[in-house]
Amino acid sequence: MRHGEVANPDGVLYGRLPGYHLSELGRKMAERVADHLASRDITYVCASPLERAQETATPIAKAHGLDLATDERLIEAENVFQGKTFGVGDGALRKPANWKHLVNPFRPSWGEPYVDQVVRMMGALHSAKDAAHGHEAVLVSHQLPIWIVRSYVERRRLWHDPRKRQCTLASLTTFTFQGNKIVSVGYTEPARDLVPAHLLAGAKPVKGKSKAFGA
Repeated sequence: MRHGEVANPDGVLYGRLPGYHLSELGRKMAERVADHLASRDITYVCASPLERAQETATPIAKAHGLDLATDERLIEAENVFQGKTFGVGDGALRKPANWKHLVNPFRPSWGEPYVDQVVRMMGALHSAKDAAHGHEAVLVSHQLPIWIVRSYVERRRLWHDPRKRQCTLASLTTFTFQGNKIVSVGYTEPARDLVPAHLLAGAKPVKGKSKAFGA
């Protein structure tokens, strides 16, 4: 699961910075998904250590009477633009100081290598599969790591257009295992009606409104 909406009045790319919590709308998203999953056979709930992920996972764990686990491997990807605005119309791409970080979109040169994200996220998936053996697990992470591990499993290239990620706020990307093999991937958006239109996958960029890629 991707976490819900974050309170981010300055519109920065918050990355791994501490202190970014769910907004009131984000809490509603988390409760919506908890209700959606209430009847599922969930025996393990785990989240990234960042506050927004912990707060998203809490109502799910509570609904199933479970303690919330934390896995560092579910954390957001590293990004050199963390703490800065990096949206449509803010001029970030015109600043010479940023150019050195944009030379290689295939790695990518501005942050944690995609292959490293695959390794840690696959490790987290397998650990969750073992922890919930024969049942279901919920992991709460962040947009970019979720999309990258899905792309790997579905055998797509890892470099991509961020605007085309299918990983909306509070969405569920489901990996089904048979033994140690992932046999299918599913995607649902239980809180879609709560997500602002400009944050939905495929939405056209709006000047002054960041899509918070990789959040």
